[in-house]
Amino acid sequence: MDVELRTVTERLRREAGVSESYERLVATGDVEELAEVLAAAGQPLWARELAAVRLGTAGDNRAFESLVLLLNHRDPSRCAAAAYALARLGDPRTARAAAALATNELRVAYALYPVRLLTELRAPESAPALITTLKRRLAPHDPYGKIALACVEGLGALGDPRARPVLTQACNFPRLAAAASAALARLPDQVPGP
Repeated sequence: MDVELRTVTERLRREAGVSESYERLVATGDVEELAEVLAAAGQPLWARELAAVRLGTAGDNRAFESLVLLLNHRDPSRCAAAAYALARLGDPRTARAAAALATNELRVAYALYPVRLLTELRAPESAPALITTLKRRLAPHDPYGKIALACVEGLGALGDPRARPVLTQACNFPRLAAAASAALARLPDQVPGP
């Protein structure tokens, strides 16, 4: 078990308290048992999250919908766990779902982990979604500075030349200027031809 998965399981152990169900879900190697937890009514959130993360990291697409819901949760630790599992799931729907969450202005407060996931995925949807999200954050007194910074850093990591205009604009914002300059330096000089 890697460090990230261990962190998730320890957090969920605290949520579950003394629970035979928790111990069974952590120990099982049976993906059918984990999938049953996602399908069964009345399961506690910690059990659904544990089953979804374990299935996702095992590459089982039955976890996709649950992980996407967790990616947009109000609890950042649940979002982080879902992003971790979705990045390992390999489901072709992941980038499109993350892009929809990152660009949903009604849920922008929860966009940090979808933005980071898009950067990690490096999918065709990644740069356009980050550009759109960053453009919206470049308003005076926008309260979502962490999301703007994640977009700037993500666009630098992606190195997509389409980001040049929005990164240039981000240089005018003191909280983003250094990161935007660094991101611009990572972009290729020319936009590739058709």
